[in-house]
Amino acid sequence: MTSSHDIARWRFATQHLTAPHAGSATDVVAGLLAVQAENPTQAAWAVAARTSRPDGDDLAGLLSSGAVLRTHVLRPTWHFVAAADVAWLLELTAPRVRPTLLRQLTDTGWTTADLGRATGAVLDALGGAGLTRDGVRTALAERDVTVTGHELMLLLGLTELDRLVCSGPPTDDGTHTYALMADRVPPAPARERDEALAELARRYVAGHGPATDRDLAYWATLPLGDVRRGLAGAADHLERFEHEGRTYWHAAGTAPPAAGRQPGGHLLQILDETYRGFQDSRMLIDVAGVVPGGRETAIGMAVVDAQLVGRMRRTLGARARFDVVPYRPLGTAAVRALQDAADRYAAFLGLEPDLRLADG
Repeated sequence: MTSSHDIARWRFATQHLTAPHAGSATDVVAGLLAVQAENPTQAAWAVAARTSRPDGDDLAGLLSSGAVLRTHVLRPTWHFVAAADVAWLLELTAPRVRPTLLRQLTDTGWTTADLGRATGAVLDALGGAGLTRDGVRTALAERDVTVTGHELMLLLGLTELDRLVCSGPPTDDGTHTYALMADRVPPAPARERDEALAELARRYVAGHGPATDRDLAYWATLPLGDVRRGLAGAADHLERFEHEGRTYWHAAGTAPPAAGRQPGGHLLQILDETYRGFQDSRMLIDVAGVVPGGRETAIGMAVVDAQLVGRMRRTLGARARFDVVPYRPLGTAAVRALQDAADRYAAFLGLEPDLRLADG
């Protein structure tokens, strides 16, 4: 019988956090369909940690070329998404997300006319060039459009959801830029809604499963009815099982991996797909129930054998320092797994590791 811990391990294998890893950042982003990327440096490790040879230049090259974008999609936040997938994902999910950003903007006093004028100014400013957020703000001021930082964030988010703007090539120091989507994403034929829902369900489950329909509804900001239509449309590619009152979907032909898959330890951001990729069954990552309830208090996770064992904070300086506060006493094997995780993460950053375990 499949246990909750088995499902958690299965997810880590599905997401390539345990061997065999994905071959490249391209495989990771396409396999997960979208990777939350609010914090770009932490998100870069979220992608690299899933590859067989973690290399920051891998994802950086994709972002520079436009093969992968960092833009608002699925939920009102940043994600890495393949350029080949961005248009149909936005067409499917943006109508549910857009009202949230629009309401926040109109609450500040903006009118439809204000939005139209500002959007036109953004498109004019970005014609033929990518600009940082500060660059966009300056260009708007030159066109007699004055915005606060918060208003600019909402405005740019809306232009992304409307498939007008997306990420441009990062600057030499890695700063995010904006560009016209028409300049970065080749035209693609529209998909029928049922086809898109089935593709969404198949790809999400293949990259995250086992997962429930409510997990997918949260992840894609879609109604349960749409999600269930998608799962039904992708049924030939999926299998399901019941566990503790929930139905879990997984890719056909897959099964729980054997315990002990390596690496056993991980240091990840709280926004990682192992956590943020679910909601309904998220806490299978805490089978023992040791993680404090309520609002998230950590910005990072220490994980051993697909279970949350502590909160983590990363600080970069002369060394890569990882402060871990365990949720329970850790044995020698768990500490060794976390040290190995710190070594891998620090090597990716080009720094020496400094793992510090505090009293819980």
